[in-house]
Amino acid sequence: MRVGLLGLGRIGAFHAATLAAHPLVDELIVSDPIRTSPYGRPGDAFDADAVVIATPTGTHAELLTRACRLGIPAFCEKPVAPTVKETLEVLDAAAGARVQIGFQRRFDPGFVAASAALRAGELGRLDRVHLVTGDPEPPPAEYVATSGGIYRDCHIHDFDILRWVTGREIVSVYAVGANRGAAFFAEAGDVDNSAAVLTLDDGTLATMQGSRYNGAGYDVRMELAGSAGTHAVGLGPRAPLAGFEGPPWPDFVTRFHDAYVAEIDAFLRGTGSCTIEDSLAALYVAEAAELSRREGRPVEISEVRA
Repeated sequence: MRVGLLGLGRIGAFHAATLAAHPLVDELIVSDPIRTSPYGRPGDAFDADAVVIATPTGTHAELLTRACRLGIPAFCEKPVAPTVKETLEVLDAAAGARVQIGFQRRFDPGFVAASAALRAGELGRLDRVHLVTGDPEPPPAEYVATSGGIYRDCHIHDFDILRWVTGREIVSVYAVGANRGAAFFAEAGDVDNSAAVLTLDDGTLATMQGSRYNGAGYDVRMELAGSAGTHAVGLGPRAPLAGFEGPPWPDFVTRFHDAYVAEIDAFLRGTGSCTIEDSLAALYVAEAAELSRREGRPVEISEVRA
């Protein structure tokens, strides 16, 4: 098939190499107003059988809507749009279209195994979950200013994988945050360290921590504790924890290299299941978490949905 790629930033450049090497891709058309790529040829990315959208967040809604109206299957990096209102508009425009959203953790072997173990009853009754996402260094100030904040930009992956692994919906969140580093986080109304307590629809409690300053390396973990056992994701030899042998993961692209490749493969083969509805569900939680942090109170997800 002929595939169009929009955006050649960090993740876009990675997708370009993946697409160019994929046996189902005969031709790759790349489009970026600034960057070039050794893979594919420049041109109109919509003149293709499928399109991959890896442009800045603010452009996702317009480009994804265009692809849906043209009837072109589309893969789009998260989020679908910066706000719930825009995401709902895209959802309406995408009715009947084939769309996959980039939640790559669903394709990571560790998270896949955790989901399988839970569903097979190996953990017994699930009692609690703990999630960690720590970046080794903060993003640039200009990125933070338009990112939507740590809960929408970073922890939306935690919210999605929590739903996907457990098969449950998140019904409430109580979130807090702190500023421990550069002033530009507070100036943007954001925080650089975060924590939250989430309640699932069956009463299961989940705790979550995050940081933009995890100096030991890139850290993504999930622990599921049940009445019959505990399953941990991310506690391999490269986990940036004292007592483990390194080298630690340097960044998210290296950590999830195989998962990024697998999600593109699933998109090209039509087997991916990360929908706009999934992205919207995670965004509702992110919105509730940000509201909780700002107002210092627990927030029901139903309040945000309303």
